[in-house]
Amino acid sequence: MELDTPVLDNHLHLDPEHGKGIEAVKDFARVGGTHLLVVNKPSWLLGVDVEQGADFEAVFETTIAAVTEASEILDGRAWPVLGVHPGLVSKLVDDRGFAPAEARDLMQAGLDAAAEYVADGRALALKSGRPHYDVPDAVWDASNAVLRHALALGGDLDCAVQLHTEASEDLTEIAAWAEARGLDRHRVVKHYAGGRLAGPTPSVMSDKDRLAEAAERAETADEPFLMETDFVDDPDRPGAVLGPKTVPRRVRWLREEGWEAAIETAHVETPAEVYGIDTRATLG
Repeated sequence: MELDTPVLDNHLHLDPEHGKGIEAVKDFARVGGTHLLVVNKPSWLLGVDVEQGADFEAVFETTIAAVTEASEILDGRAWPVLGVHPGLVSKLVDDRGFAPAEARDLMQAGLDAAAEYVADGRALALKSGRPHYDVPDAVWDASNAVLRHALALGGDLDCAVQLHTEASEDLTEIAAWAEARGLDRHRVVKHYAGGRLAGPTPSVMSDKDRLAEAAERAETADEPFLMETDFVDDPDRPGAVLGPKTVPRRVRWLREEGWEAAIETAHVETPAEVYGIDTRATLG
């Protein structure tokens, strides 16, 4: 354990067929990474044209297989996070002629399929959200209905829900939706977050400016946060987002800057609070 601490990347993708796959995991581990939360890639990027909820299972099984292989390499382990990318609504409505309500129903059925994996212990958490770009009102309403369905499933299953949403420092409305559905707001995770967020738990993109703000808030205001890269594992987008070595390297940088307590927050305390996982006990 090179950094003498668990090091968790809270959100990245693995594509064993088209991308680096397990080689990305090896890169992560070589520089001190120990734990991963692997989110399934959007269905259309894996060549799956969904027609019903069961069609998402091919996407989920690909992710689970990658997680199993990753766990054999890591000093810690990996877990799958399964769900439906919110951008699917546009693929269905704009490209395939679905009505927004039909897209909503199909995406909710995909979440129901993902929930079965969480219920039987094969997945750790769910993934949902809403578009981060402008869409017609009917599509926005359908997307929010999908998001609320995911939160309700999280409440029923007592599991975390990762969200892909518009950029914002205030998502208290979504946190309130979660609590109304029996899901504590701290178990709602805003993927691709900045260093400051009201409402859900931020999963902070691991650039230095965002991390410095999150670390300061963790140490001065006891605010939780996670760290991520959103590595997309797409050979057609080699410079997209951040590479798999980034989180361990940023942990080393945080240590050099004296943010030791923030490292504990992001890689031990917050994972335990949000997901119920013990990153120390799962080492070795």
